[in-house]
This record gives sequence, C-alpha cells and structure tokens, in this order.
Amino acid sequence: MGAPDKTLVLPPLSLYVHFPWCETKCPYCDFNSHALREALPEEDYCHVLLHDLKAISHYAQGRQLASVFFGGGTPSLFSARVIAQVLEHADKQIGLQENVEITLEANPGSADVTRFSDYHSAGVTRLSLGVQSFSDTQLLALGRIHNSLQALQAVDMAAQAGFAHVNIDLMHGLPEQSIELAAQDIDTAISLEPNHLSLYQLTLEPNTQFAAQPPTLPDETTCWQIRNLFEETAASAGYEQYEVSAFARPGGHCSHNLNYWSFGDYLGIGAGAHGKVTSSNGIGRYAHEKHPRRYMAMVKANQSGRNLKLASAEEIAFEFLLNALRLKNGFRLIDFSQRTGLSAECILDTVKNAANRGLLNISNNRVRATDLGYRFLDDVIALFLPETD
Repeated sequence: MGAPDKTLVLPPLSLYVHFPWCETKCPYCDFNSHALREALPEEDYCHVLLHDLKAISHYAQGRQLASVFFGGGTPSLFSARVIAQVLEHADKQIGLQENVEITLEANPGSADVTRFSDYHSAGVTRLSLGVQSFSDTQLLALGRIHNSLQALQAVDMAAQAGFAHVNIDLMHGLPEQSIELAAQDIDTAISLEPNHLSLYQLTLEPNTQFAAQPPTLPDETTCWQIRNLFEETAASAGYEQYEVSAFARPGGHCSHNLNYWSFGDYLGIGAGAHGKVTSSNGIGRYAHEKHPRRYMAMVKANQSGRNLKLASAEEIAFEFLLNALRLKNGFRLIDFSQRTGLSAECILDTVKNAANRGLLNISNNRVRATDLGYRFLDDVIALFLPETD
C-alpha cells in the first residue's frame, strides 16, 4: 500500500482520563480495572495525572480539546475535586473548546445527588451510568454491586443534579436472558428518558472469570432478536441509532465517541491509557503501563512510555475502517483521504467487492454498511485486514 501520499489534515482532539480502580472486579470485565484492596490513592493518583498531562500536552499541536472522557474502572470513586483539577490543568496546558463535552462514567451503586451535583459544578456536562440491567437477578449474575432500585435512583439523581445529558449503558445476551426479560430492560430504560442509550452484547473475553467458568448464555438467534427489538423500540421512542451500540435523541450524540469512530486524535492519561496522534511524520500511537502502581512510579520517574510508534499505511487504513464502518452513515471517501493521508483508491477494490456481495453501499462518494453488512460487521471489517506474510 505504501506510505501516506497526501498531506494529513489535523483532526479534532479529545482527552481520555483513565481511573483503574473498582470496588470489585466484574466477572465479565476485561478492561484495565483492578479491585480496590486498600485506601484509594486519590491525591497521589491525581498528582500523577497532572504530571502525565503536562508531558503529553505538546501532542495537541495548537488544538483545543473538543471533549474529555473520564473512564475506568470507576471514576466516580474519585471526588469532584480531582475531576476539577484535571479539567483546570487540561484547560491550562492544552485548552478546552467553548462547548467542550465532558463525560464521567458513574456506578449506580455509589450514586449520590450531592456527589453528582459536585461533578456538575466541577465542569462535567454528561454522565454515563453503568446500569447494565434493571433486573436484580441479572445484576447478581453479572456480579454488579448495585440493584435495580439503585439504578432507577441514579438516573433520577442525575436529573436532580442538573445533568441534561445522561447515558444509560445496557447489556444483552445475559446469562439465561429471555426476549421478555430483555424487553423489560429496554422499556424501563426508555421510560426514564435519558437522551442517550448504549447497548452491548455480553461476550466471554479471555482472562476473565466468565471465560474460566462460562455461564449459560442465550443463543445467537435470541441475541439478534433482542437487538432488533431494542432498535425498533428505541426508534419508536425517538432515538436515532447512529453507531452499532449507540442511540441518541436529538442533541444527545456522544461527541467523544464520535471522534474515535471518525478517526480523530485523542490523548490518553492514566494507567493503561493510550493515545493516537497525527503529525507531519504520520499517524502514531503511544500506550501507558497498565498496572496502576507501576504506571504511577514510571510517570514520577519521567519514564512513562510516551514515544509515538508510527503506524504503517496498511494499519492506518484498517483502523480507519474498523471505526468508521461502525457509524450508520459510514464515511465519505474524502474523509478517508484526509484522516489517513492515503488515496481512497487503495480501498476501493475491497469496498466494491463487499458492495457486490450486498454488505456495503457506495453512493455519492459515501460508504456505509447495508443492513446485512451491519448484522455481520465483524466479517465486513475482516475483509480489510492487512495481509500478513
């Protein structure tokens, strides 16, 4: 495929902040999260985050941050004071756009209206609640520490605290979940009227408790029926599906995730966080040490890995498609060229082949998955995998 042959256009820039601790480790979770077995090192970790932020700020290259996302782990274990400090330093070191979207993930089990109000006052504009299910039986099977009542109360508390933008995370394909049980989750979530919903299918990931001791999960036909039901119910309630797992009412789209899917740039701070940076040399990535204590020690010693590893043209093309084809509206060919520095010609043969099989649609220089392609999106994306020797 060769090296990028066009001038790269600097895309929008986001910041991801990782908090690696949880009260307990869920048996299905393969994220970089660790059960909290001692006092939360809030002050120390905050200091390290600020040091890390300063060290990577030059990657902004004059851009301000369009969005900030506090993820985990469980960011809501940390006080609003820490969140405010990170935002203050992000504005000082890089700059925040005037209407910057600032999201914080929160666990319903530790929800408190005063705490939520403090986050709102600190600058958080959007809460993402890890509800997963409104069934006590399903929550117990998932190893969640909250119950259905706490989930309902958390959504209400978010509204009381002043949040106009709230996301509810739901999972489906849960242990022994029927279509009827899934429908109850869907109806309950929509009745709460958040402006954003996310739906994820439970999968058995390596190195998790569920992988070692697999629960009984619904078959693929049942999971597909649940997803169809969710999409139809959400659409009738005024939610637009704009990405594989994302549904929003007007004005409720998640700008931070849209930047990922549109192959924008992002900086990452915190244990295990990584970043993607466009520069005159090409597109590169960096990643931090995953273990919290080792990460903190490395940052303090100025040894944390921040050197960009440039991606090959094949890797860049594949990663763009891996993200952009998740979007319902797909991507424009000119976006591919501007974000990757590659000619669209390098992917057109594969795009046309997929279109001939009814998996992709090409219209007005825009490429998007068909309904069939969306159902088998992993297979569509696999068509673009770089060849290996």
